[in-house]
Amino acid sequence: MNLLEGKTGIVFGVANKRSIAWAIAQALSGAGMRLAFTYQGERLKENVESLASTLPNSLLYPCDVTSDAEIDAVFTSLGREVGALDVLVHSVAYAQKEDLEGGFTATSREGFRIAHDISAYSLVGLTRAALPLLEKSGQASVIAMTYYGSEKVAPGYNVMGVAKAALEASVRYLAADLGPRGVRVNAISAGPVNTLAARGIRGFTEILKRHAEKAPLRRNVELREVGDVALFLASRMSSGVTGEVLFVDCGYHIMAV
Repeated sequence: MNLLEGKTGIVFGVANKRSIAWAIAQALSGAGMRLAFTYQGERLKENVESLASTLPNSLLYPCDVTSDAEIDAVFTSLGREVGALDVLVHSVAYAQKEDLEGGFTATSREGFRIAHDISAYSLVGLTRAALPLLEKSGQASVIAMTYYGSEKVAPGYNVMGVAKAALEASVRYLAADLGPRGVRVNAISAGPVNTLAARGIRGFTEILKRHAEKAPLRRNVELREVGDVALFLASRMSSGVTGEVLFVDCGYHIMAV
């Protein structure tokens, strides 16, 4: 398929080959899209650089999403390189380990701020900085990653669930703001997948087991399936879809018990 031939996208949040962001990148690239990637710090640069090099004509920039200056630098450089931007993928989330281990009431003020700054506000900051390039596309798509813990209490998810709820609300407000400017904004709520980030959640192995037992499809979602839905949201096939949270969780979220 060449659904995205001649299009350009940028992906925030690739950490390794098992990350959701990388699965999305593979789906977009496979449909013909040229991609840019970002990394935070030298520790992650080698991994991201190695993966990006396997895709044609990829670009790579350093970016700490808590820094407006670094965000602006990314899109200034990208603008010089490509002119217009068709897709922005936000797959960035972080909470302090101690705020995921205890009870939610133990969340520190600083921990709450950090989780919301990186996991939710960064979508707003990135989209704002990218807007001049997204508008030039005429049919741009912003895609964020979320999880069902934003709606229902998920053991060990704690402040991250609250931050994801803020992220989903931000998707709706951004969609309303940017729709008249030709930019769609949606989120994918993926079921649990065995990523490096997910392993930081207490009891994650049990969560995977319980999810597979309860989901209508009686299994866990595959990374490829998340990538395919991102491809849908990035393409003209979803041109009438904005402000939505699309579940890719084998139907888990529809079950009451």
